[in-house]
Amino acid sequence: MTEIHPHQRVAVLADAQNLYHTAQSVYSRNIDYSALLEKSVQDRELTRAIAYVIQADSPDEERFFEALADIGFETKIKELKTFGDGSKKADWDVGMSLDAVTLATHVDTVILCTGDGDFSRLCSHLRHEGVRTEVTSFEESTSDELIEAADAFVDMSERPETFLL
Repeated sequence: MTEIHPHQRVAVLADAQNLYHTAQSVYSRNIDYSALLEKSVQDRELTRAIAYVIQADSPDEERFFEALADIGFETKIKELKTFGDGSKKADWDVGMSLDAVTLATHVDTVILCTGDGDFSRLCSHLRHEGVRTEVTSFEESTSDELIEAADAFVDMSERPETFLL
């Protein structure tokens, strides 16, 4: 697949919920989204950066959403749904996949910042369409199938001082 080069157009799609839970459970820290974006782009041409977030009505989330925008991420927000049995759910799998497929005609590389194995089929599809796929996440919470399906994998666990606040 295509190697990295300075004129490569990239889209960065960050699954904020997925990254947050690993950063909290393993490191008790938060993601440095500025470093995530910078290290993902690697001096290439950023076409679009989207952070997929969940609105859970926590006190600091508006500041977080604004900070993401200041860094350069477009934020897509989904409300947390509570079901009759008390369970809660909100995920962006379909939204991220649709955006990736739509952006694929405008970029050379799609960078998925998630460890969710549900995206392995998306990686395979994008590669079939000639789009380089990269995954950036924590290896301990990343599906083996996703790592195998991508052209490249950046393990954030190898450099926590870079990717965590």
